[in-house]
Amino acid sequence: MKVGLISDVHANKPALDAVLADMPSVDEILHAGDVVGYGTHPSAVIETFHAHDVTSIQGNHDRAVLGEFHDNFHRIPKSVALWTTDRLEKSELSYLESLPLELERYDGCVKVVHGAPNKPNTYTYPEEFDADLPGDESVLVLGHTHMQAKAEFDEGVVVNPGSVGLPRDGDWRAAYAVLDVETGQVELHRVEYPKEVAQERLREFELPEELVEGLEHGELLFGRTKRSVNDSVE
Repeated sequence: MKVGLISDVHANKPALDAVLADMPSVDEILHAGDVVGYGTHPSAVIETFHAHDVTSIQGNHDRAVLGEFHDNFHRIPKSVALWTTDRLEKSELSYLESLPLELERYDGCVKVVHGAPNKPNTYTYPEEFDADLPGDESVLVLGHTHMQAKAEFDEGVVVNPGSVGLPRDGDWRAAYAVLDVETGQVELHRVEYPKEVAQERLREFELPEELVEGLEHGELLFGRTKRSVNDSVE
């Protein structure tokens, strides 16, 4: 069984379309949270999730759109979350509210979280992947950092498929992964998409220019010069 792994679409429909077109045939697509936030196509992305039967968990930006802002939630994503809330129908907000914080699939073989197991708002950077992260599952899928990476241990595989909508690892291309459930093998993929369409939409709606630059370079710092594990940009 092949499973597509995606995360952090962030309402970027052009990037999502490119990923779905590039992805090989899979039996299911799992999304590690943040359906919306940052991007300008929240309704279209939710509609696409429904059309392609994407199974998603809830990310911190999804909760922000529902009015739940955790401590130190940065003003830029907060402004876009409020913008998004004003544009979603009640049924779309209900969909985001219905998403679980974590998900187990295939008799517990695969676990999907956003930040870290039992810590949905915690960044787990690639250098923090270790053998203690997986529990009983064979494959732990997480998102939140927007950094594509995988690590294999005797205890299991840890993978972040990377961000579809707003990568932060210096590669602007949309990211995803494909998991073979039987073997536990994970392939990481990147695909180009018409980022200028997403950038033009951000400018059209007068959303922060930092987001336009973030799409251009695959890096989102909000004025910071370096990343720290304590950063709370979200």
